[in-house]
Amino acid sequence: MSSVDTADLVLHSGKIWTGYGNPVAEAISILGNKVLASGSNAGITASVGSDTKVIDLGGRFAMPGLNDAHLHLISTGLLRGKVDATPDAAPTRSALVAALQARAAATPKGEWVTARGFDQTRYPDGLMPTALELDAALPDHPVSVTRACGHVTIVNSLALAQAGIDSATPNPDGGLIGRENGQLTGMLAENAQNLVYDVQPTPPLAQLIDAIEAGGHHLLQFGITSCMDAAVGQVDGMTEIEAYRQAERSGRLPVRVWATLLGDPGSSIVESCHAMGLVTGHGSDMFRIGGVKIFTDGSAGGRTAWMRQPYVGQPDNVGIQMLSDAQLFELVDRYAALGYTLVCHGIGDAAIDQLVRAYELVRAANPKHTSRHRIEHCGYVDDALNQRMLKAGVVPAPQQAFIYDFGDAYVSVLGPQRGLGSYPIGTWDRLGMKPSTGSDSPVCSPNPFPDLYAMLTRKTYKGTVMDASEILTPEQALRAYTENGAYSQSAESVKGRLEPGMLADIAVFSNDLLSAAPEKILRETRCEMTILDGRIVYDRG
Repeated sequence: MSSVDTADLVLHSGKIWTGYGNPVAEAISILGNKVLASGSNAGITASVGSDTKVIDLGGRFAMPGLNDAHLHLISTGLLRGKVDATPDAAPTRSALVAALQARAAATPKGEWVTARGFDQTRYPDGLMPTALELDAALPDHPVSVTRACGHVTIVNSLALAQAGIDSATPNPDGGLIGRENGQLTGMLAENAQNLVYDVQPTPPLAQLIDAIEAGGHHLLQFGITSCMDAAVGQVDGMTEIEAYRQAERSGRLPVRVWATLLGDPGSSIVESCHAMGLVTGHGSDMFRIGGVKIFTDGSAGGRTAWMRQPYVGQPDNVGIQMLSDAQLFELVDRYAALGYTLVCHGIGDAAIDQLVRAYELVRAANPKHTSRHRIEHCGYVDDALNQRMLKAGVVPAPQQAFIYDFGDAYVSVLGPQRGLGSYPIGTWDRLGMKPSTGSDSPVCSPNPFPDLYAMLTRKTYKGTVMDASEILTPEQALRAYTENGAYSQSAESVKGRLEPGMLADIAVFSNDLLSAAPEKILRETRCEMTILDGRIVYDRG
C-alpha cells in the first residue's frame, strides 16, 4: 500500500453509521480532514501505517457530526453571564426572584441584572413575572428577564425609566408594550424589547470572541460539529462579523458556522456585508455566509406568533405581524437580487403564508432561481401550505427540541387541535422536504438527546404525545440532524455523511442511537468523542 493510501486516523471495532441507507460499518479511516474509507475492521486496518493514530471504539456508536441547523452561537456563549431562569434552575417565580436577588447582592447598585430562560407555562399558576414583583424584590437595580423563546422580556420600573418608556410611549412597529388599566406591566414583546436592549451595556469585541469560543466548545461536548448562527448582528451589528473573522484566524472557532445575517429594517447588516463581498456561499468550511434572517412574527408559547386564528382565551389576539406584505416582499426581493438565500423566521400559519407568498414571487420572477430559501421554525402549517412550500422549493427548519420543552405550552395556548400538530417533521420527511432540526440555543439547550427523543416519540417532558403520526424512525431522525442540516446549508456534498472525500466530522456516543430505547437515549446517552476536520477536539475520557 502506498503512503498516499495510509490513513492519518483509524477508528475500528465500532458501530459506524455513515449515512441514511448505508450499511453500518465496523471501521473508518481518515486522511487529512477527509474520510478515506469505511468498512470492515480487516479492510480498514490495512490502511494503518507507522504514523497512523488508531482508536478502538470498543463497540461504541459513531456517526457524522451533528449539525444544529438553527441556534445563536454568540448568545449561547454570552448566556453564562446571565442569571439562569430556566425551569430546571428556577421552577417557580419565587425561585426566579431569589436567583435575581442573589445576583443583585453581588452587583453594584444601579448596574443591570439580566436573566434568560423562564417559561411561565411551567409555573404552578401559569402567570408571567411583573414589574411590580421585580420592583419589590430588586429596587436598586434595573432588571430584565427574557423568556426562553427570546420574544418576550419582563423588566422592572428602573429598566423602563432608563429606556425612556412610560405609559404614553407608543408601541414600536412590530412590538408590544404590556399595559393593564393604563399601567405598564413590565412586559415587552418582539421589537419593543429593543427599547431596553439598546440601553444595556454592549459586550466588547473581546467578549464576543470569548462567547464564540465558549459556545463552540459547549457544542463539541454534545457531538455537534456544525451549526447555523441565526441572526448574526443581533447583539452588536458588524462587530459580530469581525468577532467571527478574528476567532477563525486565531484558531478560536471550535465548530463550523453557517452565518445568517440580520436583515430586519433598522438593524440590518446585510448592506454592510454585501459591500464587503460577504454574500451567500462566501467563506471557508469553518465560517461561511449563509443567508439573510428577517423576523415575521414571534413565538407560540409567548402568544406572539402570528396565527390565522386567535389564541385560546384571547379572542382578540392572533399574535404580532412584524412586517406588512409590501415591506416583506420588498426586502425578500432585494436581498435575493443581491445574491442571498432567505432564512426567515416564521412560526404561526399566517406568518408562514406571508413568507411563502414572498418566496413564490421571487421564484415566479425568475424560474431559474435555485436558492434554497428556508422558513425557520415553521411551526404551524396545513396541507395547502406544505404543497406550496414543496412547489417553491422551500426548506422547513424546525427545532424538535421545542416539542419536548414546550409542547404542553403549545396545547394550552392553541388548544389540542392546533397544538398537538406543532412542527410536523414526519409529514415533511414523507413529502421529501428534507427537514433539519436543532435547538435554537439558548432558547433550548443544545443537548441533542431531548431533540432525538422528541423525533422518536413525539413526547413532551410531561409525556404528552404530540401527534404520533409525526414520529420518525431512528435513521430518519439522524438524517434530520446530519444530512438534512447540511442540505439546508447547500453543503450536502461536503458534510453530513461519512463517505470517501467528505469532511471527517464524527461524533461517538455511548449508546447505539439506531437501536437504543428512546428513554435510554434521553436519560443515559453521552457524547464520548468528537472529531472535526480529522482531529479529536473533544474526548470525554
